[in-house]
Amino acid sequence: MTGLLGAGSSPLDHVVQWEYVQRGGLTLLSNQIAMQILAAVLLILLFPRLVRLASTGDTVRDLTPRGFGNFIETICNYLRNEVARPALERHTDRFIPYIWSAFFYVLFCNLLGLLPLEPLTRPLVRAIFPHAHHGIGGSATGNIWVTGTLASCTMVMIVFNGLRIGGVRYLAHFCPGPLWLAPLLVPVEIIGLVAKIFALCVRLFANMVAGHVLLAVLLSFIFVVGAESFAGGLGVGVLVVSVSVAFYMLEIFVAFLQAFIFTFLTTLFIGQAIVLHHSDHEGDHGRAKAAHE
Repeated sequence: MTGLLGAGSSPLDHVVQWEYVQRGGLTLLSNQIAMQILAAVLLILLFPRLVRLASTGDTVRDLTPRGFGNFIETICNYLRNEVARPALERHTDRFIPYIWSAFFYVLFCNLLGLLPLEPLTRPLVRAIFPHAHHGIGGSATGNIWVTGTLASCTMVMIVFNGLRIGGVRYLAHFCPGPLWLAPLLVPVEIIGLVAKIFALCVRLFANMVAGHVLLAVLLSFIFVVGAESFAGGLGVGVLVVSVSVAFYMLEIFVAFLQAFIFTFLTTLFIGQAIVLHHSDHEGDHGRAKAAHE
């Protein structure tokens, strides 16, 4: 496992930010910022090539996705039909590009954080930034500011589209009871909105950090026991490395799972802001029609 992580590396290096460029107390470039840029560049460069359809002249063959393109299309189709459509209904096509982008961006950030890039990129980073002691690597989603920014993007989507599509009806949802209860209900609804975004932020951050912290604790057992006995350290090392490799496989699953959960909750929260107005309008229309009859 140490070989996977690189000599002298710690699993906690994947969740610690190393600053390369700072101005006025602000970090302009760090390993986690670089990992975000890398994830975005990979998405921009790789996806158009991977999902490009063949051009052989056979219409049926050319329109049939194959290989990795088929895998990507399956994921996109599932997110659209099983995740977005039940929550967004008639607004699905309007928001599905954001849903897809959020899923694959979070997924790439999660997976890149599992790769041992830091030892490989250390010489290059030191050549560019002589004061730097670490290379590019680590989990960008293991930074609370990164997950907070992603969650804030979701909040902007919720509020902006709630106002744009629902208008006054969206604002009315902040006071679901009589007006004289508005001083109590409105703050509670606002706190509820903030709590959703906070949960979205912390859930992704905590799950990505937890895996690396647990891995660091497991590997530390080797050095603790090895300091007392070489034979004991060797025996514990074999056990710990075996467990760590299995746990690393679990982290790959968690990377996909957390990307899905983030996307699912994002879709659900947006749907709650824009679809209920349509449902309420239909309900009001139905009640008015029933009363008229």
